[in-house]
Amino acid sequence: MTIKINDRKGRVIIWPKKLYTQMKGKMAREIEKETQSADKQNRLDDRIVANLVKKSNRILASISSHAFPFDFFPNAINVEEGRITIINRHFLSSEVHSVDIKDISNVFINTTVFFSQLIIISKTFEENEIKIRNLRTKEAVFVRRIIEGLRIFKNNQIDTSNYTKEELVTKLEELSTTEIVT
Repeated sequence: MTIKINDRKGRVIIWPKKLYTQMKGKMAREIEKETQSADKQNRLDDRIVANLVKKSNRILASISSHAFPFDFFPNAINVEEGRITIINRHFLSSEVHSVDIKDISNVFINTTVFFSQLIIISKTFEENEIKIRNLRTKEAVFVRRIIEGLRIFKNNQIDTSNYTKEELVTKLEELSTTEIVT
């Protein structure tokens, strides 16, 4: 079957089969372009998710409390790249608080003769501050420096997933080299 169309120069014959294949080719090219852009977006999303998983699973520092003579239920602090997790242990129970690095407004250290207390001030936490007592002073200072370095990285939007754990901890300590009087 042919389609005949009259135009100024004369008759034009269109074969439907050829018309269909031309349209099919254009649609195929458009679909291929859309597929390529979707593939690029999927690869970008996969990389972003992989970096987030890598960052969320790396614990940079972890310390626990100590008390005389024994601490049967030691509290712990785990510093990850994106958040800090505080674990308060009690008899037959425990409380776990996670605070994002971006939500930390300040970190304080109170020192006594034997131990130190780390106070984390959060913008979003209900009580606004988290206190962890009976920490070794050197460990508390180390964790404070790591947290302050992560805050600086977060404020400057620096991606930390490209560093190894050791490189990152070294860089974070270098950033927060403020002399602390004990």
